Amino acid sequence: MAENKNRDVAASILPLVGGAANVTSVVHCMTRLRLGLADRSLVQDEALKALPDVMGVVEDETYQIVLGPGKVARVTPEFEALVAEAGPQAPAPAAAAPAHTTTADELADRGAELRAARKAKNATPLKLFLRRIANIFVPLIPALIGCGIIAGINGLLINLEWLPAVTPALAAIASGFMALIAVFVGYNTAKEFGGTPILGGAVAAIIVYAGVANISAFGQKLSPGQGGVLGALGAAVLAVYVEKWCRKWVPEAVDVLVTPTLTVLVSGLVTIFGLMYVAGEVSTGIGTAANWLLDNTGAFAGLVLGGLFLPLVMLGLHQALIPIHTTLIEQQGYTVLLPILAMAGAGQVGCAIAVFKRLKHNTSIRTTIKSALPAGFLGVGEPLIYGVSLPLGRPFITACVGGAAGGAFVGLFSMLGTKVGSTAIGPSGWALFPLLKGNHGLGSTCLIYGGGLLIGYAVGFLATYFFGFSKQMLTELNQDVDAGESPSARTESAPASPEPAQV
Repeated sequence: MAENKNRDVAASILPLVGGAANVTSVVHCMTRLRLGLADRSLVQDEALKALPDVMGVVEDETYQIVLGPGKVARVTPEFEALVAEAGPQAPAPAAAAPAHTTTADELADRGAELRAARKAKNATPLKLFLRRIANIFVPLIPALIGCGIIAGINGLLINLEWLPAVTPALAAIASGFMALIAVFVGYNTAKEFGGTPILGGAVAAIIVYAGVANISAFGQKLSPGQGGVLGALGAAVLAVYVEKWCRKWVPEAVDVLVTPTLTVLVSGLVTIFGLMYVAGEVSTGIGTAANWLLDNTGAFAGLVLGGLFLPLVMLGLHQALIPIHTTLIEQQGYTVLLPILAMAGAGQVGCAIAVFKRLKHNTSIRTTIKSALPAGFLGVGEPLIYGVSLPLGRPFITACVGGAAGGAFVGLFSMLGTKVGSTAIGPSGWALFPLLKGNHGLGSTCLIYGGGLLIGYAVGFLATYFFGFSKQMLTELNQDVDAGESPSARTESAPASPEPAQV
């Protein structure tokens, strides 16, 4: 029954994206089905958004359909199977979608315009590089989450002195992936940069090999794992360039022997006698800087990080934080940054509740918020961001204020000596509780994180309720669109709606 339901969801999406022939690639991340499309104009955005299982859509380098955690991993294989079964055919013509005249649809259109403008601005070398970095680390998130939760369960059992015969096995299960994460990073890096993935993994494996402890570089003995994911990233990128050089100059008759050998040998020597030491120093610096920042400027750092994370997400710059999170987890067992950044989602939820309360007569926007709020509480914020706060403008800023308040709260406790961290990246909101870890007991860690969420909700709500709307906005938006007059008629008679905040 469940398989049929997931197949039904996939089958309902496929014709609305132009049919199988219009789909050039299919992948998924934690919450989104990411599609490469031959012809973007064939997509029926409004009909997609109207599907019960679709939380929203995001247009970037790929067309991204937000389905939510868990569901996307089940729908994607069914979608891929439908595309494969359909075989080559002409793209389906875009059917005339029924006209939507609700204010929520107008907001969604405005959100789409903002995404398109953001996409145009994001086509810079730096941001394209950051997307590549994200493509390397995002596939690792499910393993990070699974191992992180097992580590949390194991820590709880150890503290309670329960099942002492089982805890060593759980420790091995939880730690095995992290011990070899450099290999997976190397594999994905080579794949992303156009090399042979297994060669990238082979070079990165040098970093975690126990035998490097017998080697000295820069006057110091190397240690297994030195340089971590950053070293693996650099080693695999180097391997790709060496491999490409070999493919260009090595004769085809001996390519199968010479190219892999030179790729691993040259990249391996540079990794051992250069990259491991340099990346190790950088990794240590990242950990030291993060701890110093929260130990000495905790409340202020939390205020800035929590307040700016939504704009970073909007601009695509949050992807630069992924290797930093992973480095901190590798070094310390948890990242102290993620719980603070998660407060931005709390501010967004509080903002949405305030919009719901203020627009009492706008059944359309209220319906959109009611359908998106459960996902928002679990850390999936795209439907609320792109469907509500960002198109409205002011509420996006007040949502950031809520995130800043929650971040300052968590940062303050870090400055007072109680760190709150996460053993994995990906989830946020209430979904982050099973992954919480700190330098004190689990109870205090959960209380601080939960307190930050509540403050984020409250400040996001209050800031939006009292400062999120001008009188003109309330006049235009706080009407029942089913009361006879269409929003298009009101738009013609009313002044233009305010431009969204330029963040």
